[in-house]
Amino acid sequence: MKPNILFITVDQMRFDCLHYLKHPVIQTPNLDNLARNGVLFKHAYTATPSCVPARASIITGMSPKNHGRVGYQDRVPWKYEHTMPGEFAMAGYHTQCIGKMHVYPTRNLCGFHNIELHDGYMHYNRNRAAASALEWWDYTDDYLPWLRERAGYDQDIMDHGLDCNASVVARPWHLEEKYHPTNWAVTKSIDFLRRRDPSKPFFLWTSFVRPHSPLDPPQAFFDLYKNMDLPEPPIGDWADTEDRARDGLNPTTGKGIVHDRMRKDALAAYYALITHIDNQIGRLLNALYEFGVSDNTIILFTSDHGDLMGDHYLFQKRLAYEGSAKIPLILSDPSGLLDLGQGQQVDQVVELRDIMPTLLDAAGIAIPQSVDGSSLIPLAQGQPQPQWRSYIHGEHAHGELSYQFATDGKRKYIWYSQTGEEQYFNLEQDPQELYNLVNDAVCRDEVSLWRKRVIDELVGREEGYTDGEQLITGRPVQNVLSHIL
Repeated sequence: MKPNILFITVDQMRFDCLHYLKHPVIQTPNLDNLARNGVLFKHAYTATPSCVPARASIITGMSPKNHGRVGYQDRVPWKYEHTMPGEFAMAGYHTQCIGKMHVYPTRNLCGFHNIELHDGYMHYNRNRAAASALEWWDYTDDYLPWLRERAGYDQDIMDHGLDCNASVVARPWHLEEKYHPTNWAVTKSIDFLRRRDPSKPFFLWTSFVRPHSPLDPPQAFFDLYKNMDLPEPPIGDWADTEDRARDGLNPTTGKGIVHDRMRKDALAAYYALITHIDNQIGRLLNALYEFGVSDNTIILFTSDHGDLMGDHYLFQKRLAYEGSAKIPLILSDPSGLLDLGQGQQVDQVVELRDIMPTLLDAAGIAIPQSVDGSSLIPLAQGQPQPQWRSYIHGEHAHGELSYQFATDGKRKYIWYSQTGEEQYFNLEQDPQELYNLVNDAVCRDEVSLWRKRVIDELVGREEGYTDGEQLITGRPVQNVLSHIL
């Protein structure tokens, strides 16, 4: 029988929050063990670091310019011919998603046989004045009815008082740990293992909504970090150190100087949510053993994007800096079928669009022509790949902060399309992006090379970002390209 596939995603987890990568305080024993026995990709990125476009890359294997989502916009229908779960289903797999999908319509199966959803707090389906009855959260969310049946019919996910994007406010989870959305995702995943069709291999996507805000870890995990000396955030020589608008007073801020105790509590809660997820991943891995499938299940773990968590006085995601755009990615194969280089760390730059072809390749399923990504298995096997891409291109429509970027994990070029500002970082020497080298005479040729790469990526784009020779500042941006509307 073909191998089972367990695809685990978290929402908004930074690349560096693994003890395996020598993080000074975080505890992630189960993820560390997956990396120890599998393969870790050192330079994995999301091309468009927010939930909707990142998940489009995961589900379709396409680059943003082809799946059409180059910014964050809800309520745009998902109508892709080829999807990762759809290809697995057509190949005879029993397919299931538990947790966050963040597609539209909300209960669009996208090729899965079944879904059990908790997307978190979705503004468009919490606004009863703007949403139709079938889009209301109490019709589209599966976690909330489950919670109310067990903890009381007056329960809601807003009861702890934290906004879904509260980037600098934290408090412990207000109910028993077993009712937390993280536990629910694993409880439902284990239930799928119980009731799946045993005559078929399975493709299970366990999709956690944390460590995305609200920063609400169970008390036991919060206590691990609450009074610990936590690492100070890096502050680049280019960062805004004044915060004249006092953005740091906004509990859902994306930037600004925040009360230091609040910032530290938020960071402690963020780490705690990751350790809580790791704990529950251990529970899920144990269930694989108990159901007799642990030796024939390939596991891929990643995040849709990161969280800046105060780096350079910035918070949340969307931006091209390492804390936001760089992600953890681990491939583990207990079956030995793929002959992976155990404990290997891959140096080539990879991206979310590579996940679909990787998992299809692992299952021996043909990769559709629509897929832009490439299978990571040859890299994970340690095979020479001289034709592997030399960089990835990314972007995000984000108002005045809209940008284009390119990186190979060792250098990074960013162009802000509305202001014309450029940044260039030597990530080998400056992994925390402290020094903007764009005006350094020594780097002039390198900057020209990377700028040309971004120009080449943008030729022919409908926004008119380039004439093929230079970048054009101030062109209108859009979250969604016209070919998918």
